[in-house]
Amino acid sequence: MERIKLAIEKAKSQSTQGVVSEPPLVESQPLHTLDDAGPVASPTLPPIATQVDVRYERTQVMKLDQAHLDRHRVIAHQKTHPANWAFDVLRTQVLQQMDENGWRTLAITSPTMESGKTLVSINLAMSIAHQTDRTALLVDFDLRRPRVSSLLGLQRSVSLNEVLTDQVDLAEAMVNPGMPRLVVLPTSRPVLNASEVLSSAKVAGLITELRERYSDRIVLFDLPPVLAADDVMAILPRIDCVLMVVASGMSTEKEIEESMARLSRANLLGVVLNKDKTPTSNAYY
Repeated sequence: MERIKLAIEKAKSQSTQGVVSEPPLVESQPLHTLDDAGPVASPTLPPIATQVDVRYERTQVMKLDQAHLDRHRVIAHQKTHPANWAFDVLRTQVLQQMDENGWRTLAITSPTMESGKTLVSINLAMSIAHQTDRTALLVDFDLRRPRVSSLLGLQRSVSLNEVLTDQVDLAEAMVNPGMPRLVVLPTSRPVLNASEVLSSAKVAGLITELRERYSDRIVLFDLPPVLAADDVMAILPRIDCVLMVVASGMSTEKEIEESMARLSRANLLGVVLNKDKTPTSNAYY
């Protein structure tokens, strides 16, 4: 419990985890050519920092609705939003630790429901995708209560559900939400026997494929809450590291202690303190 207390106190003092709403929507600048979920090698491409058009050959590109994103506090696609800096700071902290250890897969969870873990997952993935030398893939592995699609406003008939039942291949289920270097693998409906599915050889192979296909890719998995079932315990051994989202006032001390115990064998990067009401200011900006 001392670890979580120290992490929360540090988060409060740094004031880097606030989330607010009402972002404007501005087109991002594309930097390199993309295939179904990452960069395509080409001898004619300029250096990665040179701006070129983005092309998706197999992944469906969908333009998201600005008003919908505003209502659901999805803000990190817009660099000028006043709260974007919080996710950029979180991104830098996460990527530094992952790079030091050679990790490329990150799970995001919480002790209990309504902590905001899915929103943090989406905004963090968008912030990572802003990096010119990275691509980000967000996977909705909360198979009991998938919410990535609804928060983004994705309306699709094909998703991870069909991949798990061998109805479509992986590329068909992915979608680019109109932002360069970001791909989403949504889950459209709850999955029966979620824990057994997550611990299956099929999912193990899927994780390996997602991680290894592109060397610049960071794969983020939105997982269920730790205490919801044994889903998180089933999948974490196959994911490099984990970030826990704790909402201020939402989880009890006992719930946090139990969550930490269940994550004791995982590589815990840290704790995001969400929904904190402490006034903050960013004087520089």
